[in-house]
Amino acid sequence: MDMAYLKLIRYKNLIIIVLLQILLRYALLIPILQSFGIEPVLSDLRFSLMVVATVLLAASGYIINDYFDIRIDRINRPQSVVIGRKIRRRTALFLHVVLTVTGMLIGLYLAFVTRKENYALFFVCVPIILWYYSTTFKRHILIGNLIIAVFTALVALLVVSLEFATLSRVHGEQILQSEACSTAWFWTSGFALFAFITNFIREIVKDAEDIKGDKAVGCRTLPIALGIKLTKVFVFLLEIASLVVLWIIYFFVPDIQSIPYASWYFVIGFTLPHIVMIVMWLKASESKQFHHVSTLGKVIMLAGILFLLLAGQAF
Repeated sequence: MDMAYLKLIRYKNLIIIVLLQILLRYALLIPILQSFGIEPVLSDLRFSLMVVATVLLAASGYIINDYFDIRIDRINRPQSVVIGRKIRRRTALFLHVVLTVTGMLIGLYLAFVTRKENYALFFVCVPIILWYYSTTFKRHILIGNLIIAVFTALVALLVVSLEFATLSRVHGEQILQSEACSTAWFWTSGFALFAFITNFIREIVKDAEDIKGDKAVGCRTLPIALGIKLTKVFVFLLEIASLVVLWIIYFFVPDIQSIPYASWYFVIGFTLPHIVMIVMWLKASESKQFHHVSTLGKVIMLAGILFLLLAGQAF
């Protein structure tokens, strides 16, 4: 595939989504189930279809976001504009439609085989919300940031939800009241919360990076509404809260302390990058500096995903 198309669909972000869902299932969820003597029922094929549907809808969201952001991007990062230069607008819109429809159809199939109507609603509503995010929501203070953060968390929660939807069809609804279910949801929700907070912060940082172009088209993002100084205070408090929550979880969840090298990972993989990010954020004053902060936020997200390789050892 041409690099322009890979850039358009944010292939690096898509790789992170795939990695998150795969590690959640195979490094965490399955070990939890097996520790309770339960074998997973969801087939690898259907799990793969869930991953593909998620990736297709995410890719279509990135495309339509760039489609409506051409004016902003020509101001903020003119050298990175793809639509209208390397890829025609009509081609980009067609690709968006193809990816959206394919992702929705796969999602509807999964809803049918699991007999879960809410999955059908989810896979239909996601592209609609992403469309309105690109055209409207992202231009308002915090609304767009929250939408992306929530969707990132849902990417994680979808894994455990689909597995137990399938298990309930085989073992009955009582399995949803089991300790295995509560344990799986507890751990997955922890990673979902981490993904939510990390991406929420990163989205605000990206708004600071794009403030020039956003102002030009009349957006009311947090840095524009409050100013950079107050936004820095807000993000600083969020970062401190994130660190506090991380260490509260570490000290109050005994299973985490039993994981080999967990303490070192919390220091080196989480705490130090957060501290560096705080310092960089407080010192940043130019778009390029805010971009470096945003990149570090993605690294922290990746560190959280890779912790799944250790987390499964608690079981």
